This record gives sequence, C-alpha cells and structure tokens, in this order.
Amino acid sequence: MALQRTPRTGMVLPDLRGDGRSLRATWHQEQQVVVLSLWRNNVCVSTFRLAADDVPDLITLLRHGLDEAYDTARERVERLERPSQAG
Repeated sequence: MALQRTPRTGMVLPDLRGDGRSLRATWHQEQQVVVLSLWRNNVCVSTFRLAADDVPDLITLLRHGLDEAYDTARERVERLERPSQAG
C-alpha cells in the first residue's frame, strides 16, 4: 500500500495524545471542500468533508475559543502579578 502525500494545500496536526494519531486537513479547490481526516500512523481511520461555504463558521468557532483561552490566561497572569491587597 503506497503512502499518500498530503496535498500542497494541506497540513498535518499531531494529536496531543501521541500514539501516531494526527488530523490532516486538505483543501480540494476543484470540489470546493475541506477534507478533515483522522489518522493513526499511516492509516486513515475517518474522514469528514466540510463544504467551503461552512469553513468561515468553523474559523469563527476556533477564533472565539482561542480568544477566550488567551483572555483567561491573561487574567490569570494579571492576578499573579498584582500586589497582594492584604496588609
């Protein structure tokens, strides 16, 4: 079985759990879809085809989550850096 190359318009993201898991995202312009596939080592175990029209909604969700994570981290650092009010 030949290993398929990731298209030029794709990326591979390793899973934090390791064990050869990864997410591959590939853009298929000719079909106007993004294919999200789950891999274990060199074996694709699942795919999801996302219509190009739905990509902005996914990006909005990811951006919102990232903004929240940054805000939470910033608040935590600010609390740690504030001088103690007790005294």
